[in-house]
Amino acid sequence: MILEMKVPSPGESIKEVEIATWLVKDGDYVEKDQAIAEVDSDKATLELPAEMSGVITLKAEEGDTVAVGAVVCLIDTDAAKPAGGAAPAAEAPKAEAPKAEVKAEAPKAAPVQAPAATSYAAGTPSPAARKILDEKNIAPATVSGTGKGGRITKDDAVNAVPSMGTPTGGSRGTERTKLSMLRRKVAERLVSAKNETAMLTTFNEVNMTPINQIRNEYKDAFKAKHGGLGLGFMSFFTKAVTRALELYPDVNSMMDGDYKIAYDFADISIAVSGPKGLMVPVVRNAELLTFRGIEAEIKRLALRARDGQITVDDMTGGTFTITNGGVFGSMLSTPIINPPQSGILGMHNIIERPIAVNGKVEIHPMMYVALSYDHRIIDGRESVGFLVAVKEALENPVELLMNGDAKRALEL
Repeated sequence: MILEMKVPSPGESIKEVEIATWLVKDGDYVEKDQAIAEVDSDKATLELPAEMSGVITLKAEEGDTVAVGAVVCLIDTDAAKPAGGAAPAAEAPKAEAPKAEVKAEAPKAAPVQAPAATSYAAGTPSPAARKILDEKNIAPATVSGTGKGGRITKDDAVNAVPSMGTPTGGSRGTERTKLSMLRRKVAERLVSAKNETAMLTTFNEVNMTPINQIRNEYKDAFKAKHGGLGLGFMSFFTKAVTRALELYPDVNSMMDGDYKIAYDFADISIAVSGPKGLMVPVVRNAELLTFRGIEAEIKRLALRARDGQITVDDMTGGTFTITNGGVFGSMLSTPIINPPQSGILGMHNIIERPIAVNGKVEIHPMMYVALSYDHRIIDGRESVGFLVAVKEALENPVELLMNGDAKRALEL
């Protein structure tokens, strides 16, 4: 029996996927539930498992965009499994019968084409080509047209490369690769956020000394008590954010046309860098989780993102986002809102700096924090108040985040 394998639906809003990588070759024997391909959607990279055992015939190439429900391969379930369970090796080429000797003919001279007559269309781009050239900032005069009469076609514009100046020696190789569907969707959403929101950013700084003191005192006991789980900064920031969202609920809301949608829960999206690009998995109902619960959930999601096992459901929803550019050394940035959310908090690296404390200059570990927000729905008072509330909680975590008892809050 020949089984047609179709692309399953990764999610309700996803209509097509891209074949990122075939994990098997045409003609291989595959086992049921064996991963045979990685497919990119606009939200995640997913594995496609074989529905039955048999010999596979591929019907799509890597890089092809296929609709959900389309046939991407066939599996011959009646085919015998190779001895030893290994995939059948490529057959040795059969000895060919000796071919009749073919007399070599003298090469014919290639017909010489007369130079094309100069046309009014020479060097003139088509409307589609002009749009592409304008986006690339390439002058039409620098592109040779291959169309009728020397006209610049869309393909000419797509293949045109901007001038890199006069070379002076050394390697100057280039490589043109197609962006994954996930990367293209991320790019589309980022541009959309810039163009369709009234985004502003407000800044503040946080003295990280109190959190460092708690971590230094309890991190070993926390790790021993909770099965190797680390006590990081993200749990403190997540707790500070959920507290601030309760104080300033407009930051935890979204626009829907002429309406505002407010949420009485805090689903915190945590931006993480995965092998396929930026991933934003969601910590559900973070306001109900303990420090241990937040650290465990963030670790679980980060491992899934790193191993390419993140699902669409893991990244669906979210009412507010936290991103940490500090892990890459960023001192200050303006994070971009994750639509349709209305706010995002940016963390940065921790640098020891001199600050004034009670009239004296002291050296403390300091972090700049940034809140980007949609001014259409969040006013300046709410945005600044929110960030100040985050700062206050981080600088006084025992009282404001742990109810005055650090050991109990950390479940020690």
